Amino acid sequence: MNKLIKKFLICFLSLGLSSVFAQSKVTLTEDVESYIMDNGIVCVRVSKITGDLLSFRYQSTELFASMDGHGHGYWSHDAMGVRGSAAAIPSVTIDPKTNGGTIAEVSVKAISKDRKMGTGPGTGADGDLTVDIEIRYALESNSSGVYTYCIFDHNSSYPLAQFGEARYCAKLADFFDWISVDSKVDLHYPKGYNAGDKYVYTALQSTNPAFGWSSTTKNVGLFYINPSMEYMSGGPTKVEFMGHRNTSVEAEPCVLNYWRSSHYGGAEANIAAGEVWNKIIGPFFIYANSGEGPAAIYDDAKKQAVLEAAKWPYEWVKGVDYPSTSERATVKGQLVLNDQGIKSSKFTNLTVGLAHAAYVSPRPNATPEVMTNWQRDGKFYQFWTKGTAGGTFEIEKVRPGTYTLYAFTDGVLGEYAQAEIVVEKGQTIDLGELVWTPVRKGKQLWEIGIPNRNASEFFKADEHRDTEISIQYAVLFPNDVNFTIGKSDVKTDWFFQHVPHNEDPNAKSAPFYGVNSPGRATPYAITFDLPSAPKGQATLRLAICGTGTQSIDIAVNGKSAGKLENLPGDNVITRHGSQGIWYEREFAFNAGLMKKGTNTLVLIVPAGPINNGIMYDYIRLELESMM
Repeated sequence: MNKLIKKFLICFLSLGLSSVFAQSKVTLTEDVESYIMDNGIVCVRVSKITGDLLSFRYQSTELFASMDGHGHGYWSHDAMGVRGSAAAIPSVTIDPKTNGGTIAEVSVKAISKDRKMGTGPGTGADGDLTVDIEIRYALESNSSGVYTYCIFDHNSSYPLAQFGEARYCAKLADFFDWISVDSKVDLHYPKGYNAGDKYVYTALQSTNPAFGWSSTTKNVGLFYINPSMEYMSGGPTKVEFMGHRNTSVEAEPCVLNYWRSSHYGGAEANIAAGEVWNKIIGPFFIYANSGEGPAAIYDDAKKQAVLEAAKWPYEWVKGVDYPSTSERATVKGQLVLNDQGIKSSKFTNLTVGLAHAAYVSPRPNATPEVMTNWQRDGKFYQFWTKGTAGGTFEIEKVRPGTYTLYAFTDGVLGEYAQAEIVVEKGQTIDLGELVWTPVRKGKQLWEIGIPNRNASEFFKADEHRDTEISIQYAVLFPNDVNFTIGKSDVKTDWFFQHVPHNEDPNAKSAPFYGVNSPGRATPYAITFDLPSAPKGQATLRLAICGTGTQSIDIAVNGKSAGKLENLPGDNVITRHGSQGIWYEREFAFNAGLMKKGTNTLVLIVPAGPINNGIMYDYIRLELESMM
């Protein structure tokens, strides 16, 4: 009998009897091509050639798909590469025989050298980039899942490296028919179901550490659990694509753990030629469970996520740049808000973090150079927490290093930043009181919305996953938005997407491409009263959370005041989101364009494809002086 088949039969039989004879210890066996780790609850097989997870059996049931190509679990940057003959280097990094069967860990390493690594979406025929890769899998006794992590190394002899789509994907058995991404995307998704497109299955990564699929027929589930967000890109506001069942290509459901992507403005992980760089993605947990239905199974996965977060950092990770609990630090302090335009000094939804300072990411022939901030950074680690209403915060388990401290909160335009925070090994750093004085350009005349980094308070924002919602604007607002300060309500009178006004009766949304039908220019008119004719400089401040257009024209009382240009795109409207890359633009103009009494300021999105719109987080008009 073939040795590999024999090992699988042993694995299958042991799992089939696990309900009667529970196997508490981990065993590790191997053949020429693979490692098999088994603890009586799950049995997994790891390829020594690629680092792929070829099989995942839970209580005698195979949870991975059976299909040609990648029909299992795999990192998009695996250990095989595309070109070159250098073989992967498999090894046992934790032998269960040395710890009484408590834990096993295997490694598959690849030295890039003259070959490029990575085969993810958008990768060229010769691969993605030159970077060394080590993929590890670990299985503990009595555990209902397996851990995986990937170590990337770029040495001083390697050329420029730019990560493409970087993720861990698992293709699941077709009996999985219920997807659970967050509280709003938790639904029956059987084979053949095709509502919307795959970009509606997204969520904030930071608030949804457990996500995956369950089966209404087998009553089993498989979930990814991120016990920490330190290795992910984009910080706490990053929306990501977490899974789908792409009926146009394949029926098998998949679950995706993106640590760097181009979605919703994306992130960058670019390493300069000769730069010495290392990053560990994970470990994260691939968790299998069972229950009486999808709700119970998903609830159990979320509870498991809490347990995993409490165990972070995992003490069994050795031999790589992964500080233990005792080697990590705590950073605490108190923010004090000093904003003359806000009556209360209390914070709402205060978010505080440590991240790398904004930097120029290496890009060939980039003109002009673009600064990469924490929202678009996937190269470095980030650490975030929630603060209290009184402004106190405590960021735990921070890696030693030098960071910039950032903070933002609902109701305050802009963000706090303090550079050169030096975090030392095993220390508690008390930053004391930090006074935050938000920027003001003069007296506030009016505001629209709430500064909260998304468009959630505006009309129809809760329907952003409706792939046809952009087309509905022309039906709901045939005469466009006419918003009167003091009378109109953002919940009913300000459509959350400022898009070209559709004129095509056959307009439809296409998967991946959104709505490309042409639309006419769309004016959003804002009417307001002034007690006297102003003088000096007025500043229109726009906080933007989604961009498809490159410019916005601005008119005041029927006269052109100019335009905002060179707006960065993030495809949020194309891909049905309510937030992407947040940024602020200031537009200063002569206050003499305004007058005593009724005034109208108009924001105009140019004619073009309906995708080419914009989403505002918040708008404010300020006046330097008023007479």
